[in-house]
Parts: sequence; C-alpha cells; structure tokens
Amino acid sequence: MSDKVYIHELIDIIGHNRARYMQHMTANWCPVARAERDQLCLGVWATLGSTGPWPEVVNMWELDGWEGLAANFAHETGAGRDQDPSLAEWWAAAASLRRGGVDRIVVPTTWTRSVDQLCADGVRGEVYAHELFTVPPGTAGDLLAAVGEAGRPAVSALGLEPVGAYEVAMADRSEAIVIWAIPDWATWIAYERAWADGGELSDWSATLVGLGARWKRQLLIDGPLAPLRTGRQPQESDRRPLEEI
Repeated sequence: MSDKVYIHELIDIIGHNRARYMQHMTANWCPVARAERDQLCLGVWATLGSTGPWPEVVNMWELDGWEGLAANFAHETGAGRDQDPSLAEWWAAAASLRRGGVDRIVVPTTWTRSVDQLCADGVRGEVYAHELFTVPPGTAGDLLAAVGEAGRPAVSALGLEPVGAYEVAMADRSEAIVIWAIPDWATWIAYERAWADGGELSDWSATLVGLGARWKRQLLIDGPLAPLRTGRQPQESDRRPLEEI
C-alpha cells in the first residue's frame, strides 16, 4: 500500500526556456529539496506541444504522506515567512524562465509505486501518456478503482507500464491523473488505435463513459536528469549555474 502524497505541477514556460528550466529544476533544486525537506522528484517532463499547452513542463514531487507534506509546508513558512530562504535564490532565477503554474496535491492508489520502486523496477518510457480525468463530484475513487481493476490490465496488455494513478485532493473528488510509461513510438501508435470503435480498449472506453468520465491525454518527454530516465535522484554534482545552461 502506498503511503505517499504528491505535488503535481503544470508550469507555464516563457519562450525558449524549457530546457533551461528543466535543468534548473532538477540539478539546482532537487538536491536542496531532498536534503532540507525529504522531498523526492518523481518526474520533470516536457509536454509535447502538439498534444496540449506549450511550452509547458510537468513536475511531480513525492513526500512521505500528509505528515511529510505538512513538514514541507512548515519548512517553507517557518518563522512567519512566506518563502524558504533556500528557495529564494532558486526562485529568483526561475522567475525569468516561467510565468507561473497550477499545482495539485494528489494521493496515489494503493498499487502506485514510489519513485524508488519505479527506478528499481527499471520503469522508463521513450514517451509518457499523462491523462487527466474529470468525473462527477465524489466519484474519483470509483474511477480509480476501475482503472486498477479493468484499465490497468487492458492498457498493460498493449505494452504500456503504469507510473501511477492519483486522486486530486483538497477538492470535490472530481479529478484524477494517470501516467503511463510507453517504451517506444510504435507502442504509442498501437495505444491510440486501440481506443477506436472495436479496438482493444473499446470496452475500457465504454466503462469510462459509463462512469461519466471525461479525459484529456498529453504526451510527455523526460527531462535529461529526471529520475525515470537516469534511475536516480539528481545529485549535487549535477548542479550548474543558470548562465551555463
């Protein structure tokens, strides 16, 4: 059973700064977050612009449950401040690379693996499918139960591997996020074709419609230092001044 809680971020990038932002996020912030907050990086991905907003980055951070998230927030706001001093320098540099973003607190399903488990299992995608579901209020749990019981085996049979499935917290239980690792582009083609009428996922699609679900899928590409690409958390040795990126 997973005991983790995650911060999920959609970051709006300014101009041609996406690669610099991903490097700044992984190399220059992840080691600090891990040392000071026990906050691990699950992923830093670039969205494939043709499949959604652009330029955009998706970040996910793993914490040890609600207690870990509360400790993170307490560190951020300690002594009445509105920002951790260790974050201030990083934030000042990041401000030139991004406009802002939207964060969600998300809670994983019991079968979702931690980032350490995913790395140990060698989970990695040439590309990733990021699916944001909306359902009638109060039914996100029903949706994720269906993902685990019917969606996961149907999609896995096509060669995709689940990174995780998450309910959006602090809301009306109407949103969920599912991320799949896709080993190659041929598997992605097969996945998209499987949603057609009569395809391998047509029954799964009908199940989702029966739950009142709506969904939008974007494709993601790992940042160079993202843990699922490298098999490890970014290290102090990965740091580089922003002007060198």
